[in-house]
Amino acid sequence: MKIIDNTLINKVVEEAKASPRLRMNYNFHQSLEDKCHRFLNALEMGTQVAVHHHVTKDETFVLLRGKVRVTTYHDDGSVWESVVLSQEEGRVGVDIPKNTWHGLECLESGSVIFEVKEGPFVTHEVDGILDIKNK
Repeated sequence: MKIIDNTLINKVVEEAKASPRLRMNYNFHQSLEDKCHRFLNALEMGTQVAVHHHVTKDETFVLLRGKVRVTTYHDDGSVWESVVLSQEEGRVGVDIPKNTWHGLECLESGSVIFEVKEGPFVTHEVDGILDIKNK
C-alpha cells in the first residue's frame, strides 16, 4: 500500500521546484503500459502544461494542495470553460471528457493534483496540440 500523506506530497513538491519543467509526477502505476494511470502532479508557478486532448481517454484531476486553473477549449481555440480549483473555494476537482482540449495553469506554488486517466501512455503528436496563440 502506498500512502498519500504530507511527507510524500512535500517530497514531490521539492522535486518539482528543482525540475527545469517546474513540475514533477509521482506515479502509482507500475508501467507506462498499465491500463490505468494514477499519479500525483506537483506544479510550480511558471510551469507550462500545453493545451492538449486525449482522443479516447477521459481524465480526472483532484486538487490535494494549492490552487490551479483548468481551462477547456473549443476546436477553434476559444475558451469553453475555465475553473479555479481551490480547497478554500470548495472546488476540488474536474472530470474532463475524452477529446476535450484542456490545459492547466498553476496559481499557487506547491500545488498538487491527483490525476487519473486510462493508459497506456501515448506521447502527444504535434498535430494533437491546439495552438491557441495563433487563434
